[in-house]
Amino acid sequence: MAAGYAELLRTRHAARLLVGTLIGRLPNGTAPIAIVLFTRAEGGSYSLAGALAAAYGVANAVGQPLLGRAVDLYGQPRVQLPASLVSALGMVWLAVAGTGSAVAAYAAVAVAGLFTPPLEGGLRALWPSVLGGKEERVHAAYAMDAVAQEVMFTVGPLLVTLFVALWSPAGALLALNAIGVLGALSVVVSEPSRRWRSEPREAHWLGALRSRGLLALLGAFFFVGTALGSITVAGVAYADDHGDRAVYGWLMAALGLGALIGGVAYGARRWTGAPERRLWVLVALLAVCYLPLVLTPGPVAMAVLTALAGVFLAPAIACAFIVVDRHAPAGTVTEAFSWLVTFFGVGAAIGTAVAGPAVELGGTASSFGVASAGGAAALLVLTVTQRVLASPGRSRAVAGSADGVSGAAPEGSSGVGSEVSSAG
Repeated sequence: MAAGYAELLRTRHAARLLVGTLIGRLPNGTAPIAIVLFTRAEGGSYSLAGALAAAYGVANAVGQPLLGRAVDLYGQPRVQLPASLVSALGMVWLAVAGTGSAVAAYAAVAVAGLFTPPLEGGLRALWPSVLGGKEERVHAAYAMDAVAQEVMFTVGPLLVTLFVALWSPAGALLALNAIGVLGALSVVVSEPSRRWRSEPREAHWLGALRSRGLLALLGAFFFVGTALGSITVAGVAYADDHGDRAVYGWLMAALGLGALIGGVAYGARRWTGAPERRLWVLVALLAVCYLPLVLTPGPVAMAVLTALAGVFLAPAIACAFIVVDRHAPAGTVTEAFSWLVTFFGVGAAIGTAVAGPAVELGGTASSFGVASAGGAAALLVLTVTQRVLASPGRSRAVAGSADGVSGAAPEGSSGVGSEVSSAG
């Protein structure tokens, strides 16, 4: 599969867009830990640190679909770069003003979160035109995208700790956001980003959310996010039970390794059939793999179980990208992908919040039970909405329009295959 990904990255613009997007998303991927470290260095309490990180997350969840809709309406450069600059300025405000004034600190993180550019959704909107609309290549790019996310979320925290060690928590905030602006700039000045235009859209206040199939998918991935968020807290409790905080690092590394292996394996073959059915199978396997975590065996066995729990995460996310593309109403693709980010993120935040009381009430096994419940709920949502998901109402080609600028063929044109067509 490495050879297949290498072939994709040799396509003109592909490597630049993927790397630029990952770099541009670094401030977002590292914000929670960077905010916590900065707040503690300023003498703030853990409660304030957690509250500021949560405020950033809520603002980000609100901003992503709104900015995604703006991208669909006005194009990528007009939205992504200004948003990146404003978001970075929010973090500069926090770094300079500190946490002495709680109101100012909350305002700073709210601005930073609200204006985080929707680079993630923007990249997925670009893949069809960059890769010539070929079904198997776009499919592989989604898998590569999911794998790259795991790499970013593994490397990002390491960069934060490195910058803190080299400079300071404030220096880390400034450096990461400066790097993020450069990443966003690299994307928006590229030819595919400058030329991309969304399909004509029907004016509707619900935007992408008027698609019942998309709502079903978002509901399922809210619970997938809940499961994943709970594991981050449950892992800390498990490490405390074993008297070694290093165990937490091993569990999280195992989870990421499992996701990497699963993502690479998923992208290694060409899939046929309806992606909605395949997504049901992947989420079912994901839910099953969460169940053994409640056994909380010894650290080695637990690391193996955690890795297994991660195996089907990246494939499920990659398949979800295809389903989003199929069900997003015309002209809302960036917004639709941004809603997926929002629902997943809010679910993760709730999972984190619920897992804490679960530890206090029933111990570590109960907190891992939250993950199991989240996986089961995601599967239940997909099961009861199978008929809605199986009926995309409109076929859309993933190849560019006739002029190669749009992310989709004009309405009424034939698609290039069910795997990556879209419906509204």
